[in-house]
Amino acid sequence: MHIGIIGGGIIGLSSAYYLHQAGHRVTVFDQNRITDGCSFGNAGMIVPSHIIPLAQPGMIAKGMRWMLKSTSPFYVKPRLNLDLMRWGWLFYRHATPAHVERAIPALRDISLLSKKLYQDLAAASSAGTLAPFGWQERGLMMLYKTAGAEHEMAEEADVANRAGIEAQLLSGQQVQDKEPNVRVDVRGAIFYPGDAHLNPSELIRSLVTYLQQQGVQFVEEQTVTGFGTQGSRIDRIVTNKGDYTVDQAVVAGGSWSPELARLLGFSLSLQGGKGYSFMLNDLAKTVQIPAIMLEARATATPMGNGLRFAGTLEVAGTDQSVNMNRVRGIVAGITQYYPELPVELPKAETVWKGLRPCSPDGLPYIGRVRQFDNLTLATGHGMMGLSLGPATGKLVAETIANASPSMDLAPFLPGRFS
Repeated sequence: MHIGIIGGGIIGLSSAYYLHQAGHRVTVFDQNRITDGCSFGNAGMIVPSHIIPLAQPGMIAKGMRWMLKSTSPFYVKPRLNLDLMRWGWLFYRHATPAHVERAIPALRDISLLSKKLYQDLAAASSAGTLAPFGWQERGLMMLYKTAGAEHEMAEEADVANRAGIEAQLLSGQQVQDKEPNVRVDVRGAIFYPGDAHLNPSELIRSLVTYLQQQGVQFVEEQTVTGFGTQGSRIDRIVTNKGDYTVDQAVVAGGSWSPELARLLGFSLSLQGGKGYSFMLNDLAKTVQIPAIMLEARATATPMGNGLRFAGTLEVAGTDQSVNMNRVRGIVAGITQYYPELPVELPKAETVWKGLRPCSPDGLPYIGRVRQFDNLTLATGHGMMGLSLGPATGKLVAETIANASPSMDLAPFLPGRFS
């Protein structure tokens, strides 16, 4: 069976990996070069600790406060757009304790499945099947500087521990003890020992090289402009450079997935959340454990002898311009936590930007689309795309095979807002 996957980020590549393993012929389509996608430059964190969805109580009020500052970590670009208004309404409806309670086991289970599959991929790289991609299991620290943040994080740690995700409360000195090479100026942290990290650009290159060697076809720099259909089945993917016959289609187009859905006659509530990252290279002394700087909503991830800093969530459709005020906010945040790191505002041309596809309830879309018998959706992972990539790919392969899924897909079904 020939499977056409639209989208060459980590979700599309993971789907290609598991579909190829299942014996299918696979073609991956992307409007850009694969190495330009959102997965390539993100923070590289694998986070089973992240079991609370973005749609949660208090997030709307917090977001409204942040929107008043040009350097804040969250921003919604004001525009008259019906899709944005519907997304905002659905977000508001799901920012409730009941939704969080329902979402936690779903996010926990898909995250733990994904981590196990990453461990399998790391073992394959150790065996020489895949190129190494910097897999490390050092945990994650949620750093905070204020008593208010400490209280918030202690509550989240309690939620995590009750859900079976180990969380440890650390004092400022205990944080410093875990980071002997750099000074950390914090009140404390929550440490999640079960989290991990990797080098996303190395991972993408590793998967692409392996898949190409296995005969998976890549159609890059071609825009999908339509689909050929026969009744309730898709039989062709149409690009600006040609038509391709397929037996099954997978939409893993990230923030462009709503545009693909419109071509097929249905709507998908999803907004692109723009984020930025930049590297600080050739450090004699660097951070050992990935960290999220809570109040600044910025991240630091060790990669080789450098650090990748990332942050912000700018809901601005598919606009990919670089807003240096947001980058300035990331830099200012870093220096408050790691005062001795030589961090300066990077030049705009060195800043990587990417769009994270955000669903209104903070859960991804994974599963069949009821309008078509042979269309599977895999998008809407927000800032968790890299973390949930392998699990999503495996669930896509199981869906197409009509096999019993590795976990319950009900929370992720694409038609849940209809």
